[in-house]
Amino acid sequence: MSETFVKSFTTRHFLPRLLATSLLSSLAGCALLNSPKPVPTSPKVSSPETLYNNGIDALQARRFSVAASQFETLQQNYPYSGYIANAQLMQGYAYYLQNKYPEAVQQLNRFISLHPTSTDAAYAYYLRALCFYEQIADVRRDQQGTVESMDALEEVVTRFPQSKYARDAQLKIDLCRDHLAGKEMLVGRYYQVQKSYEAAINRYQRVVQDFQTTNHVAEALERMVEVYLDLGLVEQARKSAVVLGYNYPGSEWYAYAYDKLKHHKLLDGKLPLPGKPAGSSLKLDQAEPGTGVGKNNAPPPPALASGQKAAAQPMAIRTAPVAPVKAEPVTEQPAADQAKKSGTQAHP
Repeated sequence: MSETFVKSFTTRHFLPRLLATSLLSSLAGCALLNSPKPVPTSPKVSSPETLYNNGIDALQARRFSVAASQFETLQQNYPYSGYIANAQLMQGYAYYLQNKYPEAVQQLNRFISLHPTSTDAAYAYYLRALCFYEQIADVRRDQQGTVESMDALEEVVTRFPQSKYARDAQLKIDLCRDHLAGKEMLVGRYYQVQKSYEAAINRYQRVVQDFQTTNHVAEALERMVEVYLDLGLVEQARKSAVVLGYNYPGSEWYAYAYDKLKHHKLLDGKLPLPGKPAGSSLKLDQAEPGTGVGKNNAPPPPALASGQKAAAQPMAIRTAPVAPVKAEPVTEQPAADQAKKSGTQAHP
């Protein structure tokens, strides 16, 4: 065979097949490019009952992060569910138990603003106050948190004077005042050591005038006796000692003041003899159990503590379910509705 014949045979038999194969490949590629993309499906969200009960179970199992997540999911997906009020309060409690105080306060504020007439409003105010109270700083640091705590606690007493939370709130207010007085004493002692006597007197006088019910008044009066004697103001020193002896005759601080006046030969008939020392001052960690600055001492929400069985339909938080319930259809509403320690030191 000649070379011309071989080329002619190859062109006639193989070239058409090659072209056909190439055309089919191109058509297949176009088909793949033009095929519709699969539509992603969002994961199915559980029912509000399931989410709520999952959160309750997680709370009881001390899985607080899981509980908060379940209550948050319920609020995001079922904003008009009958379990919303329950979920808001429980989520605030879950944050509180994790010491996430800003998040807890935000959630409790939401509950209070949306459900001001709820039977559990008193508890919400009380738990919010505890979030501030448990952040009280040492007396050596800024005491703005103590002031905020007092304001929140006083709101509990003012709004709900007959509630079971009012008494504990009042005890904590007294401890906050004691803490603030301790701060004043700490600063006053510093000024006294630095011989800034006028600044020291101002601090001690504020304790005597503004914190009369605290346990620092006796020391403040005794320190005033010391400063007045250092300044040579004998009459003011004697008057401070008289007030101290009249109000705290058995205090160790009066005994110190009496000895100083005796040393300077300034005693007169107005000063009684000191009695037995009354003991050391009350500190924040010496209060009744549960009234000091501890962590996570709040009682659980009433619904969580009651242990009541769940009803079939959404309900008020006081009767909210605390155990798994059967999934029931929830009728959704239309969118148009909706001190550490006070710092008192031993006398030098």
